Amino acid sequence: MSAPRPADVLIKDARVYTVDPSMPWAEAVAVRGDRIDWVGTAAEAFVHVGPDTVVIDAQRKMLLPGFIDTHNHVRLGSNPQEVKLAGASTLDEIKARVRACSDQRPDLTWIEGVGWNYSAMPDGRLPTWQDLEGLTGGRPAFLFSYDVHNVWMNREAMEVFGITRATDAVAFGHVEKDRAGEPTGFVTGFAVMGISRKGQAALEGVVPGYARELQYSRTMESLDMAIAYGITTVVEPQNSPDDLWIYERAREEGRLRSRLIAAMFHPVGTTDAERREFSAARERFSDDRLRVAPIKLYIDDVIEPWTAAMLEPYANRPGERGELFWDPTEFGELITELERQDFQCHIHATGDRGIRTALDAIQIAREANGPGDRRHMMIHTECLTEQDVPRFAELGVVPGMQPRHCAPDIVADWRVNVGPDRWRHAWAFRSLEEAGAQLAFSSDWNVAEMDPIVGIYSAVTRATLDGSEAWVPEERVDLATAVKAYTMGGARACFAEDDRGSITPGKYADLVLLSHDLFGSLKPDPRKLLDTKVVLTMVGGVVVHEG
Repeated sequence: MSAPRPADVLIKDARVYTVDPSMPWAEAVAVRGDRIDWVGTAAEAFVHVGPDTVVIDAQRKMLLPGFIDTHNHVRLGSNPQEVKLAGASTLDEIKARVRACSDQRPDLTWIEGVGWNYSAMPDGRLPTWQDLEGLTGGRPAFLFSYDVHNVWMNREAMEVFGITRATDAVAFGHVEKDRAGEPTGFVTGFAVMGISRKGQAALEGVVPGYARELQYSRTMESLDMAIAYGITTVVEPQNSPDDLWIYERAREEGRLRSRLIAAMFHPVGTTDAERREFSAARERFSDDRLRVAPIKLYIDDVIEPWTAAMLEPYANRPGERGELFWDPTEFGELITELERQDFQCHIHATGDRGIRTALDAIQIAREANGPGDRRHMMIHTECLTEQDVPRFAELGVVPGMQPRHCAPDIVADWRVNVGPDRWRHAWAFRSLEEAGAQLAFSSDWNVAEMDPIVGIYSAVTRATLDGSEAWVPEERVDLATAVKAYTMGGARACFAEDDRGSITPGKYADLVLLSHDLFGSLKPDPRKLLDTKVVLTMVGGVVVHEG
């Protein structure tokens, strides 16, 4: 028997967790070209070393398949000019940060911000323009909620957009009004209307953060973060054909180090001509480095401002059940048609009525088109009913979930709005997994931290980052399940399980070397997981990041 050909790269002396049930653990990995050539023991590794082999000594650190983040808004990214409002626990603290940014940055023509939490508002109310009065030196303020679903503006910003008592909606959202019919400065539905072709066009050239070069630079910053966190495949979940230039330019300039899959956004009113644009983009961008694939849809909005669709009224707003964006019959017809055009669908659904309506639509499509391996993804899947849990596996629907979203320090208003009677199946990771659904975890950056380790910690603890409180611990999953949901689960959700998601010979050498053994860290104290850092990220056999 002839000796194996020398590897281009050999990673030795590692704690290799393969996420491959045929060989869960190994000690060394050989790479030839862009593929994994061999996986095995330390005793066997030397035969793969030749005179030109690059040997990486892992020093017993943990090697995993590269993380796959199936819902990461890298295009929205992080605007360096924005005031960061995450963590501000009161309205006074938010106001202080806005005023400080205004005082320190007289060069800015707008005060832009991101990350304010609904729970910071007094008496459970929503913010108003009056809360921002006098803070910005007469400049417009444009502040995103932490989930980027709603915008809070001051009087000056409303004047720029021509918002008056006669205005019900602008291109990027619906205008909220007080009891007297006056606009409050709060605009809902931004994620649906604002992150669309029409909404982006209305903001470009007006709000500085939407200038093309800044859009590009903030996307590059996010992509650099992704690779530094060991994310080797990113799904950017909401784009129009007008946005694809960003990724194409990044690829040409060598900035696209992670593999990227772009979903095309299909809001209400999307035309046949626009769907043909989606198909053309899918044909043009179709390789394993840059691919256009799924269709992104919204069936409802979010729970904190009472805009997600619920089966029963909100606990603290009797009579209010939220709204669906689509008529259920029309939505079933749409999913049926998109299936016929061979599109996978990523459906945002948070309320229990939204989730059920989306599942019903997928069932209608199956009855019309026949069974098939479509792998539609239900994004968020937050407030789930027990009777809908088994339908995910029955219909082949992937729960695309963000574990960090259910942490107690984030869901304060969520819990109050929904009420304790509906908490049991909130972010039901364990119930869905035990019912046979294939979980795919993600960050939803920049709604929450991009770091997959934070997501894994949240999935296995359902706790705050300091470990002081856990919520619905019955829905925790074990570490192996959480890691799989960030690797093989993500690969399967992207129809990419044949070439990534596990450390298996023949798959792409997309690998991440971690500073700590996750399984060892979990035993004494789960918070130790958060000490883990990325030492090295490899994509296609090339080291693209060293920590």
